[in-house]
Amino acid sequence: MRFSEVIGQKEAQERLMQMVGEDRLPHAIMLCGPTGVGKKALAIAFACYLLEQRPKQQEVSMFSEVPELQDGQEAPEPPMLQKLEHPDLHFTYPTVKLPSMSSDHMPTSDDFAHEWHEQLMQGPYFSMDQWLTAMGAENQQAVITAGESDALVRKLSLKSSQGGYKVSVIWLPERMNIACANKLLKLIEEPPSQTVFVMVCEEPELLLDTIRSRVQRIDVKKADQEAICQALIERRGIDEESARRISRLCNGSWQKALEELQVGSENEQFLDLFIMLMRLAYQRRVKDLRKWSETMAGFGREKQKRFLSYFLRLIRENFMSNFGNKDLCYMTQKEEDFARNFARFVNEANVLQIYDLANRAVRDIGQNANAKIVFFDFALQMIVLLIQK
Repeated sequence: MRFSEVIGQKEAQERLMQMVGEDRLPHAIMLCGPTGVGKKALAIAFACYLLEQRPKQQEVSMFSEVPELQDGQEAPEPPMLQKLEHPDLHFTYPTVKLPSMSSDHMPTSDDFAHEWHEQLMQGPYFSMDQWLTAMGAENQQAVITAGESDALVRKLSLKSSQGGYKVSVIWLPERMNIACANKLLKLIEEPPSQTVFVMVCEEPELLLDTIRSRVQRIDVKKADQEAICQALIERRGIDEESARRISRLCNGSWQKALEELQVGSENEQFLDLFIMLMRLAYQRRVKDLRKWSETMAGFGREKQKRFLSYFLRLIRENFMSNFGNKDLCYMTQKEEDFARNFARFVNEANVLQIYDLANRAVRDIGQNANAKIVFFDFALQMIVLLIQK
């Protein structure tokens, strides 16, 4: 995978290349930023770049016939890197325990290597929900177990097959359980020779302080709107007007831009659930709100958390629309149509309380609380909050 396949993120790429060029590459890097902005794609492209470098002490290598870059042109990528099957490239990612696994088995990335490779070949921009679907575990929460750290220790203890770097790409290290995190800490403190860890993190505050203190953090910002617009036009064949609207709406996330292109996207379902919740809460229809909460409880926990994220975004957009400045709002036409009459119910008197309510629900769902109780309580409290003016 090449850097040219990453949407935007030139600043982060230049910083990575600068560290390599100045010969001060740290053994552990953590790319932090919002979901869907290209951290995973950037990490994989950087890993491929490191693995493609010709070892300093090796006269001839598998890459020796690859010409140097000239005039902005990229040399052909070695087949193993094109297919992301390089023996010195190791992926770590959250997994689940399937019913077919024995009771004492701790799932590792190797258990889902085939599914992971297929997902990557479709493109590095995919969500946790898509990954759960690929594993056949939509209703579970994926974690990185202690078995994974043991497997990683074994892999990285081996000598590099090509005499160069060994690169470990860790997607969502914040999902490590405590046993895994402690073992990984020891590995980072005493890394094997010529090993580089590249972590892709969305919630660094959930990581152990000791891990955060031992990595070089690079904040990956939202992708540039113009870069997303151009990518939609050139890679997806979208007309310029539609591309500009989608690039503005996705708020720096190429992943969200791809989701907007899908007919009958999940966001449309979320909008219907949002509208239903607000109308039922305003009308104080408690029995129907209970049915709404049961519908929400039927979703997997990852989807429940995505709905709450969507809920928070729409609350923000409806609040901002009260100021009458369209440049401050990022909504689809359907969302704007509903906001036209609803926005006044989200105001200074309740917006912070609504935010706190939704964030508590996110926390409770993440801690495996009973979803029916969480969402029914959530819906009942909305009745009170909507009448505050």
